[in-house]
Amino acid sequence: MLNRIVTGAHYGLRDWLIQRITAVVMVLYTLGIAGYLLMQPVLDYNAWTLLFSGNVIRTFSLLFLLSVFYHAWIGVRDIVMDYVKPAAIRLIIHVLVILTLLLYVIWSVQILWGIK
Repeated sequence: MLNRIVTGAHYGLRDWLIQRITAVVMVLYTLGIAGYLLMQPVLDYNAWTLLFSGNVIRTFSLLFLLSVFYHAWIGVRDIVMDYVKPAAIRLIIHVLVILTLLLYVIWSVQILWGIK
């Protein structure tokens, strides 16, 4: 019989909950943008400029993108931990994914609050 001693880290529950929360954020944002787009009689450059001219939509867009990136990190990390057995290769993949996602965060901020 195997006696398992739980250390109390509970990383699985935390990551599961974070993935569910980020999924809800992504769904709400997508529904909000879809509702806005369906209400527009004409979708042109002016409609898109008007949508992203306010700080509120920029903030929610950044929250959406951060949710996508964190959601992706948890998913990729779990897949790599499950299927890539050599620790060195796993570490390289983790570092590359983290650096890529950090670059995406920087790029997202530049796009949303860039100089016009």
